[in-house]
Amino acid sequence: MNNLNEYDRNLSKPEDEQTEPIKTVRVNNCNITLLGTAHVSKASADKVQELIATEKYDAVAVELCPSRHKVIVNPDAMAKMDLFQVIKNGQASMVAASLALGAFQQRMAEQLGIEPGAEMRVAIKDAQAAKLPVLLIDREIGTTMKRIYRSVPWWKRMNLFAGLIASVISKEKFNADEIERLKEGDVLESSFAQFAENEKELFRPLISERDEYMTARLIKECKENGYQHILAVIGAGHLNGMARQLEAQDITNPDERITQLETIPPSSSWFKYLPWLIVALIVTGFVIGFMRSPEMGTAMVIDWIVINGGLSAIGAAIAFAHPLSVLTAFLAAPLTSLNPTIGAGMVVAAVETYLRKPKVGDFNRLRADTTSLKGWWSNQVTRILLIFIFSTLGSAIGTYVAGFRIFEQLSGN
Repeated sequence: MNNLNEYDRNLSKPEDEQTEPIKTVRVNNCNITLLGTAHVSKASADKVQELIATEKYDAVAVELCPSRHKVIVNPDAMAKMDLFQVIKNGQASMVAASLALGAFQQRMAEQLGIEPGAEMRVAIKDAQAAKLPVLLIDREIGTTMKRIYRSVPWWKRMNLFAGLIASVISKEKFNADEIERLKEGDVLESSFAQFAENEKELFRPLISERDEYMTARLIKECKENGYQHILAVIGAGHLNGMARQLEAQDITNPDERITQLETIPPSSSWFKYLPWLIVALIVTGFVIGFMRSPEMGTAMVIDWIVINGGLSAIGAAIAFAHPLSVLTAFLAAPLTSLNPTIGAGMVVAAVETYLRKPKVGDFNRLRADTTSLKGWWSNQVTRILLIFIFSTLGSAIGTYVAGFRIFEQLSGN
């Protein structure tokens, strides 16, 4: 009863006096209490524990997707990751981005002396102890990352990766004011802060869409399972947006809205055909070169191999790939660049995985190693991801450089 009275007193306090932002909204016959938390705040974890102890709720919702929930409840799951399958399915960049985001959160947590996502761990643990269902209401992080990626023009997408890299290698300490501001924001938003300051359209898939998605999930749970009072543990940056949408009650068909927000926007139709157009132009250049003279055609092919293969090999070498993997990059890139269905990075990373298969210890050290630039190169799991990215990037640059070189030779004769 004391906990309940303390909770009620906290609700009656002005918003600026509350220890953690909190708001209760009634939707149809269900009360939904939104608790805004900082993902690296001990006070947030304590507040979650306090509220669940009141026994006022019949379900606890958390700002987690199934993938992130799996990592929390089963920390060893990463050690079972099939790295070759990740590369084969074209998920290497997304996995690398997820690790970088986790590293940013870990860096904040280490400074504050608390496990990242402690409030989510407490919510899951205490809800299970109280025999309450745990509702995973956030959108899959892979879907969010893809929608973020598609939300910006293709020529600006490298800025996204640059922002992630900056968040990993930065050695700056977070001061007290910055930590407090995190309670008003979001870990994903903070990771992209430098880029997002100038690219406001980034916030729709990053924040607004997730507000809508989690709101729709809560409404769906209320309708389908008849919950009377749900405690929703969410990042403080989502509280106001979700509260407004719940109060407006304008999501009348939550299933339809969830499906819309889970759909990956298609890439531009012209961009889809661009790689094939480049291949056609390169091959046409070879044909014209050989028609003019065998010597010119041969010189073009040699330039193509040396430039394309050389830059891809340099990319692999920068990531400290095995010498045979570097050689594979040199040999594979000129061929894979003429076949857009397979990338040089996929071949090189597969060879590296075969030659230097990551050990269990590499997977177990991922959380610690990804918080430093040195760790990304010393851990075999992240090094393979870097080999994939850098050899792919080298081959892509090589395609354009070699292509311009070929047409310079044609225009000069």
